[in-house]
Amino acid sequence: MSGIIEAIHVYDERNSPVLSHTYTGRPLSANQLLPLYLDHPAPRPSLIYLPNTNPQTLVFSLTHANLLFLLTTSSEIEPLLALEFLHRVVDVLEDFLGGPVLPHKLESNYDVVAQLLTEMCDAGTVATTEPNALRDLVEVEGLMGKLLGNLNLPSKNQFTSSGAPNIITTNTPALPWRRANVRHTSNEMYADVVETLTVTLAPSGRPLAAFANGSIAFTCKVSGVPDIIMTLTGPSGKHNLGSIMDLPVFHPCVRLARWKERPGELSFIPPDGRFLLAGYEVDLLPSYDGKGGYGVNNLKLPVSLEVKTGLGSLGSDFEVRLNVNRVFGPGGSSVSSSGYGRGGAGPGAPRAFGGGPTPGTQASPSLEDVRVTVPLPGDVRTLSEIRPTKGDVSYNPGDKALEWLISTKDLAASSYFSLRCTVAGPLAEDDEESSSDPTGFGFNGIGEYSYDEPYQAETNKKEEKVTTAITDKEKNGRRTAQNKILMPSSAAVSFSVKGWLPSGIKVESINVDPRKSRGLGEGVKPYKGVKYLTISKGGVEIRC
Repeated sequence: MSGIIEAIHVYDERNSPVLSHTYTGRPLSANQLLPLYLDHPAPRPSLIYLPNTNPQTLVFSLTHANLLFLLTTSSEIEPLLALEFLHRVVDVLEDFLGGPVLPHKLESNYDVVAQLLTEMCDAGTVATTEPNALRDLVEVEGLMGKLLGNLNLPSKNQFTSSGAPNIITTNTPALPWRRANVRHTSNEMYADVVETLTVTLAPSGRPLAAFANGSIAFTCKVSGVPDIIMTLTGPSGKHNLGSIMDLPVFHPCVRLARWKERPGELSFIPPDGRFLLAGYEVDLLPSYDGKGGYGVNNLKLPVSLEVKTGLGSLGSDFEVRLNVNRVFGPGGSSVSSSGYGRGGAGPGAPRAFGGGPTPGTQASPSLEDVRVTVPLPGDVRTLSEIRPTKGDVSYNPGDKALEWLISTKDLAASSYFSLRCTVAGPLAEDDEESSSDPTGFGFNGIGEYSYDEPYQAETNKKEEKVTTAITDKEKNGRRTAQNKILMPSSAAVSFSVKGWLPSGIKVESINVDPRKSRGLGEGVKPYKGVKYLTISKGGVEIRC
């Protein structure tokens, strides 16, 4: 299936057209297209079919930084191709104009944006989308270029940085993701391994599902054309890394044959600058062993959460308990450092001023940004009492959620935290009656007061006491049943950990092959560093 992209339109937060670029044909204009798009109720899908236009039109949409990007075509096209092109447009605009992409940036740099959109799509066919290749094709003038733009001076495309004619660049290998003649005064390479943790726990604390979605961001500032080999390893070594990393995806620069032959080795010629090298998913729960059982559960979390509901005499209290685990996972040295440095967790690891390992490295992971969120049912009127041992608690009745923030200072001082709250539901019938008759004498106009009963009859007193006791018991039973409905059904915790990954994947080494690399220079050893980061934005959830 081959399709043609006809136009792309950009709108600001007020739905005013900011930019329109037509590639081919006579597509709908920006003002004609927007009402047809907004006619569909929210949330709108990424692909909308407009059958009443002439010709019939497919609209692909993407929202980024309060900007709406719409792509139109009247022919059949692969949806993933059109959506990926929109994402590439956003990435390229951020790379050239700086993120985030704002309307005034597009308006003030329209000459650059027009060149980018023209080079990225040629007459409706997707062409060059790599930022490094676009830098050799698109003219971006700096301040001096604008001041001297009227002078008859040679442009940067006519001469290279060494002053030689540009014809020399034709001898370099055609790599669409890397610019030609790259030069850096400080040769350095950095790898950032980031994993997003998602865990669902049963009320007993047993994990029901646990996944870690990882990404490896690589920054290369090395002269020439370096050929790099990055070696990854798992908790039990490199031999089973292929079975641990599920659904791996790689940048086009990675040699897939090398990875399939030797899982764990990434061989590539990187783009210049920062880019996303690889992505993967790891199932943190034990897999079925084929013998009628499951393996040992090695799931280790930096925090453990527990929720107790129905506390108190009337069952109107609930308590959230948070325990910080100081040992997140097994330590171990690596060739590259957990922080940007040359050492690992061994003698060469970065050290703090006091002589210990630097916080935030693999030798000393640091837990930060701990926030507990407790969703509350809609029948909860308010929280009459909120009693945390540490931290700040905020509750907004409109949001129906309780947020408990624990600072880094409190995390360093203690490992156990608790929060107890008392819920209050809608006013009960007996409460309404008591509020309508505050004196308690029955003069509220509802019933009649009679003087016919005997004065100080002992039998009536005993019956009245028994009746009152039964009534109070019934009221307490009803309140307990009502409070049970007001209890939270789950709680989630958000946090970030520097220097630790739940999957246990590490970067064992980053080496530059001198035989395959060109232009690096003899004796040049690039500076190398690795950082590890775990993020969980409400990803660890426990059910009550």
